[in-house]
Amino acid sequence: MFADKQKRKVSIIGAGAVGSGIAYALMLRGLTQEIVLIDINEKLANAEMLDIRHGLHCMPFSNITCGEYSDIKDSSLIIVTAGRSRKQGESRLDLAGDNLKIMSDIASNIEKYYNGGVVLVVSNPVDVLTYYLTKRLNLPRGKVFGTGCILDTSRLSSIVSDYLGHEVEIPVIGEHGNSQTAFWSAIGDCGLNESQKTAMEADVRAMGAEIIAGKGKTFYGIATCVCCIAEAIIGNRPAKLSVSTLLNGEYGIKDAALSVPCTVDADGARVLADINFSEKELAFLKETARNLKIAEINNNIF
Repeated sequence: MFADKQKRKVSIIGAGAVGSGIAYALMLRGLTQEIVLIDINEKLANAEMLDIRHGLHCMPFSNITCGEYSDIKDSSLIIVTAGRSRKQGESRLDLAGDNLKIMSDIASNIEKYYNGGVVLVVSNPVDVLTYYLTKRLNLPRGKVFGTGCILDTSRLSSIVSDYLGHEVEIPVIGEHGNSQTAFWSAIGDCGLNESQKTAMEADVRAMGAEIIAGKGKTFYGIATCVCCIAEAIIGNRPAKLSVSTLLNGEYGIKDAALSVPCTVDADGARVLADINFSEKELAFLKETARNLKIAEINNNIF
């Protein structure tokens, strides 16, 4: 059952391939009552809005408009996708300098007009930008979080499920990038040896680059994953997801944003503090936190 229809409003900041892809996916799922597209390129935002709107007659009702930052008011969910995309050969962390400048301007505008709702960071490097926006906006804990490793989790779970012949879900934790690992302990003995696990994880880490090499950008996968998050937040269906959130002492990690299993609902993301990571997984998370902190220092965040 959906929450109050008056609160089923989603604002999307950034109308590029990812932002417009998310808007289209949300429309297909019928999750929203209202979608607002916001982009510095107003002509692009208008074109994407019109293209999506032209199919609404055949879809569950949802109104889509172009707007300005003032239109984020009364949103249940504010999705931030704006930023430079990865080029072939780049890591996500290579985007930090350029996209932090863009995020600073976005943060200023959110501060002016925000009056409630969850802020979801999709732009890369998502962990660094989640850290920045969480600190900058200073909203109640969990109100700002990032998509983190939700897409990596979907990719790995698909690979393993296909191999085993039955459905399994294996959370990917850590950085949404090269420094990530699978939470294999979550499923116990799945019948895979260490060599197979390592190969599957390597495949997942390379998938984004493979897609970029083939068509220049990725957007369908993350758009679908954002729908899962939106359903948890505005569809009144809490979910356990591996998303990026600021840790404040959980698992011995403080002042770092990275992906760990969380409960996501209308209040945002809450870390599941009772997760039993293996010693190897926990050590990996702590090393990832240190690496992300170095990236944040190098980019002069605060």
